[in-house]
Amino acid sequence: MWKKKSGGDKAFDIGLVVISVLIILVIAYPLYFVVIASFSQPEAVLGGKLRFLPVGFNLESYQMVLSEPKVWTGYRNTILYTVLGTCINLVLTTLAAYPLSRKDMPFRGILTFVASFTMLFGGGMIPVYLVVRGLKLTDSIWAMVIPNALATYNMLVMKNYFQSSIPEELQEAAAIDGCDHFGTLIRVVLPLSAPIMAVIVLFYAVGHWNAFFNAIIYLRNQDLFPLQVVLRDILLQNSLEAVGGDLTGMYEKVMRGESMKYALIIVASAPVIMLYPFVQKYFVKGVMVGAIKG
Repeated sequence: MWKKKSGGDKAFDIGLVVISVLIILVIAYPLYFVVIASFSQPEAVLGGKLRFLPVGFNLESYQMVLSEPKVWTGYRNTILYTVLGTCINLVLTTLAAYPLSRKDMPFRGILTFVASFTMLFGGGMIPVYLVVRGLKLTDSIWAMVIPNALATYNMLVMKNYFQSSIPEELQEAAAIDGCDHFGTLIRVVLPLSAPIMAVIVLFYAVGHWNAFFNAIIYLRNQDLFPLQVVLRDILLQNSLEAVGGDLTGMYEKVMRGESMKYALIIVASAPVIMLYPFVQKYFVKGVMVGAIKG
């Protein structure tokens, strides 16, 4: 096939490959730099000696991070918030998307417009906080999962997937066999929706894993802090010690803070990075079908 292509097509293919490689390098190298910096001596990182391999390989930064009891408490809380929050998100998103995807749903267009309208305008941070406080959810695990229980964008993507990928004839056949709407959803629609379900789970899980702003606003009990807030506090504490400490120990504290910074990024990101390969095969298919068709 390469021999049959014209000179212009070959030049286009070569240019496309070159541009793709450059884009990959621009995206991948900063991530790679964080990894090798976390295993290098902080003096080498600050001195700009780091290029492609770790300099002065050591695990001291990881030992400092993982020796903090708060890190493990943060991991436990974040896993709880991610699992519980994603389950709530998935149930509510499915129960909202399926009715709106059916043509026999009364006022479907109006309800879809109202849901979409919330993507453009919101009440703001203060009204939301007052509502959460009024419901007595502050300083509890529910403050981390209830305020973001449903994402309109994810609901619309799932709705479009149901409309474009689930044949109406299957739903009609299920109704003839005696299934009600809930039975059709459980026995027909969901088993055929693995791609979009995997995508929605990934979207929600990553959002919960990276969430820190809600914790800063709604939580005061440090035992409930998620991992992101715990790591931020550790980094800030080391930075303040370096600034406010005595001059004799300032250099060591600056080096320790620089060394921990990159290790904190790896510790916070590793679980999500390990999760992604398991849902990658569904990711592109689910997003493209759910967002473009219908």
